[in-house]
Amino acid sequence: MERTIMTQLKAWKENPTKKPLLLKGARQVGKTYILKELGQRYFHNYAYVNCDNNPAAAGIFSPDYNIDRIVRELSALTNQPITPDTLIIIDEIQEAPAGLHALKYFHEQRPDLYVAVAGSLLGVALHSDESFPVGMVDILEMYPMTFDEFLLATGSEILAKELESAPWDVLNPIADEYVNWLRQYYFTGGMPEVVKNYLATADVPLARKLQNDILTAYQLDISKHAPVNQVPRINMVWRSIPSQLARENKKFIYGALKKGARANDFEIAIQWLQDAGLVYKIPRVNKIGVPLAFYEDLSAFKLYMLDCGLFGALSATPPELILVANNIFSEYKGAFTEQYALQQLIPLNDTHIYYYTNDRSTLELDFILQHGVRVYAVEVKAEENLKAKSLRQVALDNPQIAAVRLSMSPYRQQSWMTNVPLWAASRIY
Repeated sequence: MERTIMTQLKAWKENPTKKPLLLKGARQVGKTYILKELGQRYFHNYAYVNCDNNPAAAGIFSPDYNIDRIVRELSALTNQPITPDTLIIIDEIQEAPAGLHALKYFHEQRPDLYVAVAGSLLGVALHSDESFPVGMVDILEMYPMTFDEFLLATGSEILAKELESAPWDVLNPIADEYVNWLRQYYFTGGMPEVVKNYLATADVPLARKLQNDILTAYQLDISKHAPVNQVPRINMVWRSIPSQLARENKKFIYGALKKGARANDFEIAIQWLQDAGLVYKIPRVNKIGVPLAFYEDLSAFKLYMLDCGLFGALSATPPELILVANNIFSEYKGAFTEQYALQQLIPLNDTHIYYYTNDRSTLELDFILQHGVRVYAVEVKAEENLKAKSLRQVALDNPQIAAVRLSMSPYRQQSWMTNVPLWAASRIY
């Protein structure tokens, strides 16, 4: 399946000043697939080694950091000749801490070689004081498939291409086609294995089983890799996300986890989930200005899952309510829609995401984005009622910002606000 990150990977390959590449991302988002695809498309060959439960692979980096020796042993282990036109892929690199540190020496001793490493718990490893070659690696992050990538996977290449760049007067008349696929994307989400099997078989129970299998794999990761004393708290936070987002005020409430709970009780648990790539933490700003980070309120935030399909599975939402019922876009106080919207915004380049409430909490906006020097106030609307009191007031108070409403209505430009269809969230700028 085509992934947009391939453009960035190809640019890395063609960059004469490239460094070893570190590809971050949660388990099952497609990191291994995309690196092997890069090797097949743009290199003479690739040498792949997985360090998970593989002492021989992990041990290659232990004796010393003689890169010529390491390359010889990698060649022997993978049964592949390694030349400057070979892509060396080291998977689950967090299982070989010395391998992470070895990237520094690849950069210093053999800058002619192409080395790409990946790992599902790299963020956790990097926050566990593992030696990391700061400044010696290029870093990319991979996410679940966006709706645009999902469209490509369906074979609807024309719809995908038009969504990318066609004028709105071309897109608005075919909105129903995008809505049909959007409903299915709400169900499948963007985990590649789920999407691939669903599009090949239309087997809804199988898709949900695969989603639950992924959730089980995450649970095993938590049990295996998280600090023992934090495992119960991590599980409490993880399982609470659907109910937290279904509340009218989606701000994360510690008291919803356990009576009397405080931030100190769950800070490490939330950080672990962030480092594993399983949740996105969106902080609040209480003032709008550039840079938004100046106005961040560290005491308030919202938590989202990495994928809307897994959100449906974790909340045990019956598939027919998503695929058949007419109210899924407005159900659960818009929780599905806001989760979906964030999933499309996260991969956008040069985008910093917050949400906003004023001092009196009388105004609330789902998202405030900083893109370069521009600020976008974003309201996400799932239901047919498109009144946007908060958005309008914020736009009046801050004429320098761009006001955007994401909704099921067609694209239209008003004097104070732009309505962008939910299925075109990637075109918010």
